[in-house]
Amino acid sequence: MSAVVIADGDLPAASAFLAQLRSDLKRRPGDALHWQNFKGHPLRLHAAKSLASQPWATVSSVVVAKRFITSTTALDEDQAYLFTLRFLLERLSWLARDQYCTLTYTLAHVVRFKIAKLREYEQNLKKMSAIDCKVQWSALDPHGGRIDQPNRIEYLQLADIAASATFAAFEPDAYGNLEPRYLQELAPRLYRRKGNLTSYGLKMHPWGETTKAAYPWVAAL
Repeated sequence: MSAVVIADGDLPAASAFLAQLRSDLKRRPGDALHWQNFKGHPLRLHAAKSLASQPWATVSSVVVAKRFITSTTALDEDQAYLFTLRFLLERLSWLARDQYCTLTYTLAHVVRFKIAKLREYEQNLKKMSAIDCKVQWSALDPHGGRIDQPNRIEYLQLADIAASATFAAFEPDAYGNLEPRYLQELAPRLYRRKGNLTSYGLKMHPWGETTKAAYPWVAAL
């Protein structure tokens, strides 16, 4: 799960970037950009490199490496989604807090996931202790998050590029291959705090010796 954070004043630049990227990829003006429709490595690499060159973009991602989780507790789709979202909200709130800003967030629509579920989860998180949930609520919009479609909120298309580039680095394809280059290209845009990446711009769960050995290239990001 990935977020691309953009300051309000940089939204016009983000829109101009998306317009140029559509042109580069031979899409029509206003077309929604979906990674799954970028056929072939060159188009995907261009999208990742182009986003990496935008100084207004800050990317934070959460990678849950399910194959390395030892817990026997099974989560359904909603629970797994919300578990990942909590990690991401923590990091987004820290970024906003450190910049003395209030952050609003919009989730791309997920099938069967309604806004009522998000509101209930936000309230449940607020009831948790600061040890169990480290979201800095004062730095987030008190109205809570929103849910919308990428063809309506075009900036969600940026998050699709970031999430898909990250996914390719950790999820084997049909032949067992990983493709970390897209994420490596995005490295300049990843959220770092005092030089720390894996606690901020690339949260890995779990992040122990086994996971580190499986993805040794992460340390070089």
